[in-house]
Amino acid sequence: MTDEAYQQRTAAFAAMLVKQAAWPAAIVLAGDSIAPLVASARGALQAPIAVLALLIAAASAVVVLGLTALLLFDAMLFRLMASHEDEASGGAAVDDILARMRLKPAPSSPRPLDDRIAGTRRLLARQRIAFAIFVLAFLTAGFWMPR
Repeated sequence: MTDEAYQQRTAAFAAMLVKQAAWPAAIVLAGDSIAPLVASARGALQAPIAVLALLIAAASAVVVLGLTALLLFDAMLFRLMASHEDEASGGAAVDDILARMRLKPAPSSPRPLDDRIAGTRRLLARQRIAFAIFVLAFLTAGFWMPR
């Protein structure tokens, strides 16, 4: 891969990551702010299942927001990588920052870009799973319980 292709691919992945990480967080924040109101308006707070569903929705919302923070941090790291001329120097810069922050020990050689992207995609998949749990719990608490 040429240096320019590396920079474009890394920058494009970072931009995609910001979008894909932010929209579930926005929905979770909006949903969590209205979930108790919707549940109480439908009389669902009298049902133990609805209360349990609200607790699950709140817990999964925290997980979604935590994973969003991690994904946005990864997006900043990918932007840092894209600001370097080649994959080796970009990877070394990211590894240096992670080592200085004491988040990861400094590796002997930088990981390839594809490995870094694969790890971030796994985080994105975990966020989607937590988001799906939130949506199911939210719907259970507020919309599927009888009056």
